[in-house]
Amino acid sequence: YHSQIPAMSKVGPEESAEWEEQGLGHQHICPSTLSSITSSASGRLQHTTVIVSRRGEFGLMDPQGTGQFASNVLVKTVCFMRCSPSFSQLPPRDRSSLLRHCWVPVFVLGLAQEKIVFKVTDVPSSNILHQILLRPVLTNKEAEQPTLAGVYRLQICLRQLWNLDLSPKEYAYLKGAMLFNPAVQGLSASSFIEGLQQEAERALQEVIHLLHPEDSSRFSRTLRAASAIQTVSHSLVTELFFKPVIGNTNMSHLLTEMLFVH
Repeated sequence: YHSQIPAMSKVGPEESAEWEEQGLGHQHICPSTLSSITSSASGRLQHTTVIVSRRGEFGLMDPQGTGQFASNVLVKTVCFMRCSPSFSQLPPRDRSSLLRHCWVPVFVLGLAQEKIVFKVTDVPSSNILHQILLRPVLTNKEAEQPTLAGVYRLQICLRQLWNLDLSPKEYAYLKGAMLFNPAVQGLSASSFIEGLQQEAERALQEVIHLLHPEDSSRFSRTLRAASAIQTVSHSLVTELFFKPVIGNTNMSHLLTEMLFVH
């Protein structure tokens, strides 16, 4: 794979233009992919999908409307990756690894950029409470289940990003910084990917300085808000927004098909 890795260089005009275009909301949408997801959403999201955890039952108050918006953001998320020249140059296994581990942060940034507001219902269950009292120790599987606390954490992350009132360019470079994560295990081009992340952060810092020259702390606040996104679990996003659409389909398989099948 190393023979496929180009020498590290600064984010060039092509990359910047692609990221900026994605950040401005333009998209090279794959029509068949978009229509298949959104049509599934409209056909299947008729009732609130209730997520059952040992802490209670909850689900989206508007599953159909929110599901449609979430599906659109998901397609834009994958298109952001596909349209990145630097991402396309990576070895296929590295692209797959970054996709699996980094799609949620980029997706959450998309939710924030699109100003997606969602509410959940909270239906406490006496049976679940009884189970908690009888068996307070969580198994590994139960510990990974989505919780209302996780939902609130996601909503806090979105509010923090909205409070920053990021421009499309800031969102674009922030997505690049989240996508090119060298900490993902098993990457064969980790040094190259680390360089891409650094260049995305540098470009973000330059844009912030240009747009907000008097706000010296904005760059660090932006990175802190983005770092908080890493606490949002993949299982929560999948169960809350996409389970009604994809059913028992493996989310990683679906994303891989969207990324690699033209």
